[in-house]
Amino acid sequence: MNAVPRRGRRSGTATTRGAIVDSARRLFAEHGYDGTSLREIARAAGVDAAMVHHYFAGKDELFGACIELPADPRAVLKGVAARDPGDRGEALVLALLGVWDSPVQPALLALLRGVASSTGQAALLREVLLKRVAAVVLAGLEDDDAVLRLRASLLASQLMGLVMARYLLKLEPLASAGHAQIAALFAPAVQRCLTGPLDWHPVGIHPPDGII
Repeated sequence: MNAVPRRGRRSGTATTRGAIVDSARRLFAEHGYDGTSLREIARAAGVDAAMVHHYFAGKDELFGACIELPADPRAVLKGVAARDPGDRGEALVLALLGVWDSPVQPALLALLRGVASSTGQAALLREVLLKRVAAVVLAGLEDDDAVLRLRASLLASQLMGLVMARYLLKLEPLASAGHAQIAALFAPAVQRCLTGPLDWHPVGIHPPDGII
């Protein structure tokens, strides 16, 4: 006698957790972190909202599971955020190098390579850079939202450029340079992205919603 398929919402199994993560990954990629609610994720996964909270403490933890970050950006940047905004450039570069030159480097490289082949993964990484990196590093600045968005994008371009050149392309002598030497070279440019004057008058460009 054939078993009759069960109808209704999923029960609490490992498959349920996977369905939640898959649905969240898709919705975060399509609508961004702020544009996605836990209730919407639960509905897309076919589970009760309470089931999402059973597996994840909140949206931030679920987002981390979606992109499988090997290190928590907020923990990595805690020391940077504690500094005065005008003195964060060098600390940020050193924090970046510290996490990349650590045992989690293979996982970070896999993430970076995945971004190149997946628009969904790229969208998730963009959310990480804006919400979990830039929002922490730019905290305390008194610029308006448009300037903060610009600073966030400039900051991301500097950090990703360094990561790509040193760890993915392995360009010498940058690839084998010491942390102090790299920080001395990159910190002024990174600090300018954070607090320096910006001569920017975009025409017809509508950046995404605020980062904080």
